[in-house]
Amino acid sequence: MFTCDYESPLGKILLAADDAGLMGTWFYGQRYFARGLEHAEKSAEAEAPMLATVRFWLDAYFAGERPGVAGLPLAPRGTTFQLRVWDTLLSIPYGETRTYGELAAVLGSSPRAVGAAVGKNPISVIIPCHRVVGADGSLTGYAGGLERKQALLELEQTTS
Repeated sequence: MFTCDYESPLGKILLAADDAGLMGTWFYGQRYFARGLEHAEKSAEAEAPMLATVRFWLDAYFAGERPGVAGLPLAPRGTTFQLRVWDTLLSIPYGETRTYGELAAVLGSSPRAVGAAVGKNPISVIIPCHRVVGADGSLTGYAGGLERKQALLELEQTTS
């Protein structure tokens, strides 16, 4: 397992990957920070080309570009339901939002269950949980903090 830090405009992010792919991108201080990485050791960039690719992706995203996720081997760890929810998040277009209820309808679940899974998304920013809003369009729940959620949505609005 490989980890490294990434300095984003919204604060430091911990990146984690293994041979299967990217396991996590967590803002320092967020809820569920580095969940499942209790025994990981930080490594040099040369040992983990995947993390260099993720840093390049994040650089492009924060520069207002729209990098696709097709080239990133994502390998989040979660329950079958969580993986379905996180996969559905990837279908929310850049610069758009969906409500928990809309996602629940697609998944055949309840908004509360979807919200719980969205909140535990281990790959912040890349799997765009920040694009999920309350039924009235309000900003609700974001493990990285509502100020970051708002900043990510504003970034996407100014470049869409």
